Amino acid sequence: MPLALLALAIGAFGIGTTEFVIMGLLPEVASDYGVSIPTAGYLVTGYALGVMFGAPLMTVLGTKIPRKRMLMLLMGLFIVGNLLSALAPTFSVMLIGRVVASLAHGAFFGIGSVVAAGLVAPDKKAGAIAMMFTGLTVANVVGVPLGTLIGQTAGWRVTFAVVAALGVVGLAGVAKLVPDVPRAEGVRLRHEMAAFKNVQVLLAMAMTVLGFGGVFAAITYIAPMMTHVAGFADGSVTWLLVLFGLGMVGGNLVGGRFADRALMPMLYISLGALSVVLALFTLTAHDKIASAVTVVLIGALGFATVPPLQKRVLDHAHGAPTLASAVNIGAFNLGNALSAWLGGVVIAAGLGYTAPNWVGAVLAAAALVLAVLSAALERRGSTPGTVVAGSMPAEQATAPVHH
Repeated sequence: MPLALLALAIGAFGIGTTEFVIMGLLPEVASDYGVSIPTAGYLVTGYALGVMFGAPLMTVLGTKIPRKRMLMLLMGLFIVGNLLSALAPTFSVMLIGRVVASLAHGAFFGIGSVVAAGLVAPDKKAGAIAMMFTGLTVANVVGVPLGTLIGQTAGWRVTFAVVAALGVVGLAGVAKLVPDVPRAEGVRLRHEMAAFKNVQVLLAMAMTVLGFGGVFAAITYIAPMMTHVAGFADGSVTWLLVLFGLGMVGGNLVGGRFADRALMPMLYISLGALSVVLALFTLTAHDKIASAVTVVLIGALGFATVPPLQKRVLDHAHGAPTLASAVNIGAFNLGNALSAWLGGVVIAAGLGYTAPNWVGAVLAAAALVLAVLSAALERRGSTPGTVVAGSMPAEQATAPVHH
């Protein structure tokens, strides 16, 4: 794999750390600013919304900028947002810093996916995308626990300063290692928008929302589920999340490897197994060992869908994949927000802390149904509005293959 993928993975590591580390630092932040925990939770919601809206916005703004330069600008935005968070004198400024940092998230992964896929041979594209996303998954194993520990011992502001420093390393890596690809000539916003007329692109994004939503329906409420149902101590939640992160790392790499060989079968297996495991979590949550194993499986099966779904969007967007790729990253966050809300609804209805697992199982099963439908449409050649491969040679020329 090209060294440029390492630079992209470092950027992904920093972004993944800043996205999730706030969850472990909410009490400290709330205490410092004198706000309630639910109010501090806006720092999580604001980031997610920033990713959803920032992904298409920043990608559109970057259509006239070479991809390497755009990646560097996005890392610069990420650094500014985290420094603003670290130095914020008020909660409102802290929230602004979170939103500024989030604006880089979707576009970085979207553009980064296109760049990563263009660095390798066609039969290794999903593996290259998975390599970049490894930075995000490793962040959950190393970055988030370490950032939480730093925040709890040295202060949460130090955590965000360290994350900003990670952004500097990522920026330097992109500047040094990512090849300087010229801007696509003749590709306009309307070409990028044309991808959304392709039913296969829309189906892949819907699978992203539902499939990854299934994961977060359960994981959002892992703390009360593990402490009140499984009987773990409060302090055990951190290492349970590390187990979840380890599962994500493994699933991401396996998903990338097998998606290059058999993309749709990989989706069938991962989504089907995810639905079953989430349903079983309502039972295994009552046992410590079984629940810990289940948490690993959810992380692995959930992230095994990421490289194939991202590659499927790239494959079907063909000549102008950048915007579609970035919007698909926003779809992950939409799934997170939707499933977290639905999980809260069933808990508030008095169905218990394990009820979100059923929500997740249904969402994953719905994603599987869409995968089967997508494959059926593809076999029949009945998908309308397909963007024909090679229709925009200028765009394709921006993604040279390096063997």
